Amino acid sequence: MKSIFDTVSYSCSKIVTNSYSTSFSLASKMLSNSIRQDIYNIYGFVRFADEIVDTFHDYNKERLFNDFEKEMYKAIKYKISLNPILNAFQKTVHQYNIDIELYEAFMKSMRLDLYKTKYLTDQEYKEYIYGSADVVGLMCLKVFVNGNKKKYNELKQSAMHLGSAFQKVNFLRDLKSDYEDLDRTYFPNTNLNQLDEKSKLRIINEIEEDFNKALNGILQLPIEAKFGVYTAYVYYKKLLNKLKKTPSLEIKNTRIRVSNYQKFGLLAKSYLDYRLNLI
Repeated sequence: MKSIFDTVSYSCSKIVTNSYSTSFSLASKMLSNSIRQDIYNIYGFVRFADEIVDTFHDYNKERLFNDFEKEMYKAIKYKISLNPILNAFQKTVHQYNIDIELYEAFMKSMRLDLYKTKYLTDQEYKEYIYGSADVVGLMCLKVFVNGNKKKYNELKQSAMHLGSAFQKVNFLRDLKSDYEDLDRTYFPNTNLNQLDEKSKLRIINEIEEDFNKALNGILQLPIEAKFGVYTAYVYYKKLLNKLKKTPSLEIKNTRIRVSNYQKFGLLAKSYLDYRLNLI
């Protein structure tokens, strides 16, 4: 029976989430059980695509990516795939009517990472972030509002700002690995060889603006999603504050982290805010 294979597929998506991201995994556990698995299914899909372009250096990444993309389309068309990650993802796509434009935009940005190393204009930068992050937020929002089109349209911009904020924090935190290991620079008009405080603060101010625009949308999320998304928001805000306090040259030469002890402290604070109806 396919139900057994589906259960195995969902377990694989959960394992991918727990293995690759302790912070996202922790936030996901704060979601209602009714939607948690579908967020695992989305994360598993985006993580596999990202891993192909970022880490499989000893293999033909373009061929792997092309095969993964073809299998994605087949999984969604036929509602099954022997790739358990894609099998789980197609279930969520169909259940919540996730628009083809969203996952196609995501794959377009991931494909850019196969060959594009510099983003020289604001337009290029914004298009990449839309595909790599904003649409992931929108796919999750489809799950959070459970098919409510009115609510989705109301919260769409906030979800995109939150996705942008998360991605830009990742860019700033991962400057060293992106630049030295992958030869990538995402921030336009920024010389990473001579990253100064002015450039760093310009980027941080941009991220803070995204966070401010995202918060109102988080407050309007359904109860099933609010606490989990707020937990992720608080974690990334903490990471941004640490980056803000870190000298610009040090950011380029190290990877700023939030310790597990701090993560659980943030979780406790988020829970208190939630229980006191502060969110």
